[in-house]
Amino acid sequence: MAFVVQILSLQPMPKKVRVRFAPSPTGGLHLGGVRTVLYNYLFAKHHGGDFIVRIEDTDQTRFVPGAEQYIFDCLQWCGLIPDESPVHGGAYGPYRQSERKEIYRQFAEQLVKNENAYYAFDTPEELEQMRNNFKTEQNPSPQYDIHVREKMKNSLTLAADEVQKLLADGARHVIRIKMPQGETVSFTDMIRGEISNETSLVDDKVLLKADGMPTYHLAVVVDDYLMKITHAFRGEEWLPSAPVHVLLWKYLFGLENMPQWAHLPLILGPGGKLSKRDGAKYGFPVFAMNWTDPKTNELTEGFREKGFLPEAFVNLLALLGWNEGTEQELYTKEELIQKFSIDRVHKGGAKFDYEKAKWFNHEWIKKLTVDSLQLTVKEILIAKGMEISDDAVLTKVIGLVKDRCTLLPDFYEQAGFFFQTPTQWDVDAAKPKWNEDKKKFFEEFALKLAGIGNWELGELENVFKILATEKNIKPGELQLPLRIMLVGGKFGPPVFQIAEILGQSETVFRINKALEVF
Repeated sequence: MAFVVQILSLQPMPKKVRVRFAPSPTGGLHLGGVRTVLYNYLFAKHHGGDFIVRIEDTDQTRFVPGAEQYIFDCLQWCGLIPDESPVHGGAYGPYRQSERKEIYRQFAEQLVKNENAYYAFDTPEELEQMRNNFKTEQNPSPQYDIHVREKMKNSLTLAADEVQKLLADGARHVIRIKMPQGETVSFTDMIRGEISNETSLVDDKVLLKADGMPTYHLAVVVDDYLMKITHAFRGEEWLPSAPVHVLLWKYLFGLENMPQWAHLPLILGPGGKLSKRDGAKYGFPVFAMNWTDPKTNELTEGFREKGFLPEAFVNLLALLGWNEGTEQELYTKEELIQKFSIDRVHKGGAKFDYEKAKWFNHEWIKKLTVDSLQLTVKEILIAKGMEISDDAVLTKVIGLVKDRCTLLPDFYEQAGFFFQTPTQWDVDAAKPKWNEDKKKFFEEFALKLAGIGNWELGELENVFKILATEKNIKPGELQLPLRIMLVGGKFGPPVFQIAEILGQSETVFRINKALEVF
């Protein structure tokens, strides 16, 4: 007879919301991982709760040096600062699972004692033999489950005294959950509604490994209980494991203590789930920040290094699977905190669009004040070998060009010429309409500029137009050559604004220098 475990979605909000992000330190922080952080963070802050980061490093074979620090660096850049973590401390530590090893064993042993789990002594060779022996056309990948466990070497099949002797002798073993037969486990997901699973279709997951470390299944339940987690948001790839976790909550702590769950949809790339390979193939980042694999020395580019603002990155991530039901697209972090609700998260996967991501960044560059951009732009220009001796000039330049920039490195392309005299000019662009009359115009224009006493925009434009009229040349035919002389190419803000900022001597110098090659 089926036994139904059901958690109602309309539970009253507890006094203190506590959510957690629990990454494994195995490499770079993927777009989907940062979105999980963001949704946890926004939910917690919306409800005045706590956001916890817990490092799940129980699989020591996959541990990558530097990965944990990288995770916290990413969160710092995004402005998603935990209330509790291995770095920030807290009342429920330690926050690294590898430092909580002894905690898990006592709960695993409790499960065995209550006959909800069992010791399994099978060797890797015996497990491989099982997979071969029980393989059929209908079941090409047999699992250690209700149909197989009675034929294996475990405390369900061995005599009690033999089990005790094996344990006393230190025989290598794991502890597996004993999945019940013929039961239905149901829970209500905050995004997807009621989800049900038949226990007979789920294998007996390992809870405690031979090295004494817990698997995710045991550790996540124990830690969520001990850290008083009220809501657990994770990727939809964990849905098949949900019945195991529900049963562990039932067996260990009672279902009334179980967090409410929300399984987040995938972020989709051009060919399915967004992956690092998509980034390499299509030329866009999939990690928050640059990540260099210490084993292969392979560099994977990040959004930060590509030139994204953290405000734009957080904004675009929030809308990859959530909207508040309005046309608004630009949100500050504070607005997201105020408006975020988990019931507005979509069930279906959200497609990542890099062009749209760049649009967000462009809009945020336009939105931010010059002062908030100044330090970043100054660092970009200095890194390109430019000397910025006058911050007041830089302030004017940023205000003039920021609406033209999509990514932060664009400031070099759009503003670098203000601080570095061109050494090359796009002469070919001016050649079709270049003639001796125009050459003489600019020679005389340079002389007039050198004598101007009031160097300001209106005066510069006035001198230009008057001289053009005297020479019977259309001003429009002269502006492109002037731009190329000052900038080096066919780009940049209005040309007289450029000249005003460059100053008198530099403007005259650039015109005369360019005339030598024109």
